[in-house]
Formats: sequence, structure tokens, C-alpha cells
Amino acid sequence: MDIERNVINRNPNKPNLYAGGGLDRAAPRRRDVEWVTATLSAGARLVPVWRSQSLVDGITPEAPRLAWLPASDGTDLIAAPGVEIALLGLDADTAWFALDLSSLDDPGQHPALNGRGRFAELRTVGALLPAAEANLAAYARGLMWWHQRHRFCAVCGQPTKAAEAGHVRICTEARCATHHFPRTDPAVIMLVHDGDRCLLGRQPRFPPGLYSTLAGFVEPGESVEEAVAREVFEETGIRITDLRYHSSQPWPFPSSLMLGFLARATTTEISIQADEMEDARWFARDHLLAAPPDQPLLLPRADSISRRLIEDWLGR
Repeated sequence: MDIERNVINRNPNKPNLYAGGGLDRAAPRRRDVEWVTATLSAGARLVPVWRSQSLVDGITPEAPRLAWLPASDGTDLIAAPGVEIALLGLDADTAWFALDLSSLDDPGQHPALNGRGRFAELRTVGALLPAAEANLAAYARGLMWWHQRHRFCAVCGQPTKAAEAGHVRICTEARCATHHFPRTDPAVIMLVHDGDRCLLGRQPRFPPGLYSTLAGFVEPGESVEEAVAREVFEETGIRITDLRYHSSQPWPFPSSLMLGFLARATTTEISIQADEMEDARWFARDHLLAAPPDQPLLLPRADSISRRLIEDWLGR
């Protein structure tokens, strides 16, 4: 697992992957249609998304880069039926737009994209991308996923149309005209420990041998502190205290904001809820640090806040 090397090299102040892109989102200017149009025509760059997959390129599969194309080369794509476009923000003098090509059967055959790369699932390439590019890809994926699923008004059922540079959808029924905004689902994710041991669990859908931190969605009328305590107890029967915020991570799979915490257990006897978890165990810090590479225990993907929580706890 090579845990010890990762812990030693971990920068505690570095943002989690998919965060920290640094774009100026230019929110006050999104309503200025003339400015958005002029910005799109002035050397803007397009980040293509196709059915939630990102366009990547690179010399080798082990070192992909996020692919983009000049807006001047994507005029036909922008005008294609069903294609959505949204302003992501400004990087110095460069404007970035997300371009959703999900309505096309095979966008790779379009002349504007021919030879520019391949569409890949961000889950498989995100950890390999430079941090700023991973942020752009996650931002574009999340925003375009929202557009695809809000084409009709949730109030009256009529079609909606994009507005404010792709950050609002408005019902086209004049008597309704409801404004719909992108939503992010808050979710808590927590590393529970009792000092020298941490609590990890696995769900049936996990690959064999994979154990992860506990997590769950915040419910209506619930604080994040209450959500952490509830999820831990529901999944493992463990009671906690000394809850401490760690960090957050935008998680566009499909549209969550992961709120990371550490908590100390006040009980240690595990009681699995069959509909929640397949297994949960206490893992000693020394055991995880000394685990050989061929051990069947697997930890979460390197791009996840779950892995960050485990590594930072091990580093202490």
C-alpha cells in the first residue's frame, strides 16, 4: 500500500483534489449577455464533457492532461442541437467554458475534436491530472450533470432554458418562470478513532479488500454534527465525541460536497447494520503503516478525501 511514503510527503495545507482551482468565477457578470458573448469570442477555451466523461489527452495513459479547444474551433459544436455551454470562470485573461456534448452520439468523430483526445471517466483519471486541471474537470462535470437533469421545471413540468451564462435554468412557462439553481448535496465523511486505532468499513459494492471511512448524506433539519453522529451509529453502533472539522472536497460523482471530520469513539463494540454495511473493523495505526504491498487490505482511491483523512491520521 506504500502508506508510509504517502504520509511523509503529505502537505497538510494542500487542498483536496478537485478543489483549489483558483478561477475567478465572475458571478456578478453572468447576467451581462453582451459581456459573456464577447468573452466567448475573445480567445476563450472550451472544456468538453460528454455524458459525464471528460476529454483528456497525454503522451501515455499514466500521465493524462485535461484537453480543451479554442472557442473559435468549436463554433459548430456550440451551435449543435442540444449542446449546453456554461461559463466556468476567468484565469487571468483567459475565459473557460464547459461544453456539454451529451446530445451527440459520437463527438469524437466531429472534426473539431478529431485528434484532440479521448473521453474518460473522471473517477479513473482524476488522481492523475494536475490539480488545477482536475478542478476544471470536476467543475465542468458537475455543472453539466445538473443541466442534463433539470431540463424540465420541477414546479410545472414545462421545459427550462439556461440563463446567466449557464448557472441558472428558467422555466419557459411565463406564468411559472421559476428559477432553478445548481445544487450540491452536503455529505459528511469521518474518520473515527479511539487513539491508536481507526474504524473503517466496507459496503457490498466495494472491490474485494477495500475498507474506507464512514460517510452519509445530511438530512433535512439536521446539522452536520448530528449527521456525523447518526451515520456512525447507524452503520456501526459506535458512539462518538470530540468531533473536529478536517477539510472539505467537491465530489462531482454526481454532485456532493464532502465535509470531512475526525471523531473520537466513546464505545468500541461494533454492531453492523446489515442494510448499511457489509463489515467494519478497528485497524491499528502501526498495522496500517507496516502493511506489506501484497496485503489484501485496500484503502480508498488517492483522489478521495477518505484517503486524505486516513493518511493525515496515520501521519499523527
